[in-house]
This record gives sequence, C-alpha cells and structure tokens, in this order.
Amino acid sequence: MTKHQVFKSIAAVVANASGEIFELPGYGAVGACGALLDQLGVEGTRNLPHGSELMFLPDRVPLLYDPRMHCVVPMAENPYEPGEALYPVAAFNSPGFVLTHTCAYEELETAGFLPLFSYGAVGWHRGKFRSAVIQVDREPRQDLRQMPEEKVRAGIIGMRKRLPGNRLRQHLETCALTYGCPAGKNFFLGRYEAPLPTSKACNARCHGCISLQPEVDIPCSQNRISFTPSPEEIAGVALEHIRRVPQAVVSFGQGCEGDPLMVADTIAEAVARIRRATDSGTINMNTNGSLPDKITMLLAAGLDSLRFSMNSARKPCYEAYFRPRGYAFEQVSESIDLALGHGAHTAINYLNCPGFTDTSEEGEALDAFIAAHPVQMIQWRNLNFDPRRYVQMMNEIAPHGKALGMQALLNRVRRSHPRMRHGYFNPPKEKFARKSP
Repeated sequence: MTKHQVFKSIAAVVANASGEIFELPGYGAVGACGALLDQLGVEGTRNLPHGSELMFLPDRVPLLYDPRMHCVVPMAENPYEPGEALYPVAAFNSPGFVLTHTCAYEELETAGFLPLFSYGAVGWHRGKFRSAVIQVDREPRQDLRQMPEEKVRAGIIGMRKRLPGNRLRQHLETCALTYGCPAGKNFFLGRYEAPLPTSKACNARCHGCISLQPEVDIPCSQNRISFTPSPEEIAGVALEHIRRVPQAVVSFGQGCEGDPLMVADTIAEAVARIRRATDSGTINMNTNGSLPDKITMLLAAGLDSLRFSMNSARKPCYEAYFRPRGYAFEQVSESIDLALGHGAHTAINYLNCPGFTDTSEEGEALDAFIAAHPVQMIQWRNLNFDPRRYVQMMNEIAPHGKALGMQALLNRVRRSHPRMRHGYFNPPKEKFARKSP
C-alpha cells in the first residue's frame, strides 16, 4: 500500500460456543505473524478461496482491533450479548494459497495443541469472508468443484473391475471416500496426479506428521498405510492412470505413508516395470531425501522428478522439526545435488509459517541454499501445525528477528532466482522447462 492509499479495514469474525460464525460489528480483523499483530485490510487479503474451510478454536480468546482504543484487544465475551463466550475463527485455505498471517488469539491455560491444520487469519467485508493469503498456483488440480462424489464413486466401481484384488487401489478408495483426499479422488476421476502410497515406516518424526503422532496428544488426520504394495500392484495403479490421462503424474510420498525411501527397492522395481511398459507419464517422488544412495538407484530405474520437503534451510531448525533418525540435514542437500546432477526435475516442498519463514534469518538462509542447490521449483505449502507452538519452538532453537512478511519473502526469492518456478503442484514433464529470466 502506498502512502496515498486509504486503509480499508475488514471486520472481525468470531464464533460462539455452538460453533456459529459471525461478524462482530465495530471491530477489525487481526492477523498474527509470529509475535507481530497486524490489523487486516482489503489490501493484503482476498475473498476466501473456494473449498476453504472455517474453524473455531476452543480454549482460546480472539484478538480484535478496537478502533475506539486504536489497539488490539482480547475479546473473551460478546460485547453485544453479555455472557456469550467468543472464540477465534481460522481459515484452512484451499491448495495453492500461502498464508501471510495466522489466526490471532490468546491461549487459555486449558489450551492444548491444535489439530494438524494450518490456521489462517480471516475477516469479513461486503458480505464475504476475506482470507490473508497469496495465490501461488492457479491450476485447479484439487478444486473440489470438479470432484463430484457420484463421479468419484463411479470411477471406483470402474477401477474395481480393472484392478481386482489390487490392495493399493483398495487403499486409495479409503483415501478418496473416508478422508476426502483430493489426490485419491483425482485417480478415480482420471485427472492430473495419482498418489502411490507405499511406505509403512519413516526415518523422521516430523512434529506435523498427519499419519502418525505417537508421542503427543495430537490426533492424526488420516491413518498410515498398513502394508507395502507389491511392485505389480504399484505399477498396475500407475499404468491405469498414465494410459488414460494426458500429461499424467504419479507420485510416491503421500500424507498417508512414511517416507518412500524406506522401501526404495520395491519402488525401484515398480518404476522399472512402469518404464518397460511406457515412456509416457511423469513418475515423481515426494521425500525427505534422507538416503542419497537410494536416490541414485531410483533415478537409474526411471524416476523423473523429486520433491524434497523442508521447513527451513538452516540445519538446527530443520532437524528440530523433522527430528531425523539416522540421517542429518547434510544428506538432504546431497540428495538434492544428486537429483540435479542426474538431470531430474528437482523441487523443494517448503513448509511455511508466517512469523518464522518470513524472518530475515530464514530468508537469507533460503536464498543462499537455492544459490548453492539451484532447484527448478519451490512449492509453497502452509505448515499444518499449531502456529504459536511452532514459532515458539523455532525461536528456542535459533534467534529470529522481526518478520518481514511473506510477500516480501516471495519477492526476494523471485528477484534472486528469476528462473526458478513457484507453485504448489508437481508439474508433468511436459512443463519441466525453466522459465526465461
């Protein structure tokens, strides 16, 4: 916003104990960026993306902007309905949108860890919810409007006939119907990217793992796969997708599994089977990159692309979140270099949280990492973890200054690395070419 533009505020949104969400007239919406609290306006927010969900947060008090006092205030009780408790409201935004602010609130003593979602700041303006996000990918790959349940169920019936007895196909039915997984739905609809979950185990203990939380009282959002599909089962699912979808992508490394490198031998055989049958389609792996020797084997088998997950380009912060077992941050860097050296499309799955990711320390580290390891793409993902607990955790690991803002971080990375692509989804090999400077 320039000095000549007038700040247009948006109204605060709150909830009551029944979960009813409503505007609170006379108070402005506030977003958090670490310890920094910002009043939200029309500039810097957008209409809530389709497919996003709103959540109210128990055991927490919303922070709102009071224009009469010219400051942010906690609002535990509805000023227009005395005795009615108020709760913060957060947005879980659709894929392709990166948070600039998280929901602003104070915790009560009874507050525990939030479930594994991202918690974006939200407000209200001219009859619509407004979300504090930046759009980084316009592809409608996971647009739920294009995934009607009746068509998903019809696709499941068809796949049962084509792949009878295939346990991976059966597992994906649960993903699509029980967990509402967009990737699982896309497989049965014959669209874009199909998931190939394979690994029961992992050598990291990520704080935000959505399929396994053995140590703390955080509910998993989905159950981890309980078996390792055979190479025949994997290839069967992959080939069904590749043969009927233009520019198809099939991907190992999903939210319902551990890290695929833990079963690299099985995957390498499956990849080889796929490539003996067809040169079409893009075979991708999403991984923590912990085992460089396995990366080499998989590339030799015919893997086309790899996406490496990171929350930070600084070793202490990376290892504090991923909590690796038997590997370290150096192995991740080595695996990225191996993929680049082999000529595979190489991307970073960058897990973001405003107030940490957009600090100068993190921005400088990311800038230097990309310069040293020139990946073709960065996929900006919102970290699905309690934002206050995460920022506190990272501040205990390493010093951090004031957040500069996610838009400022994106602008910096674009200026420093103009040929690198930005997005959310794994691209097909037909779109691997670098952008021109």
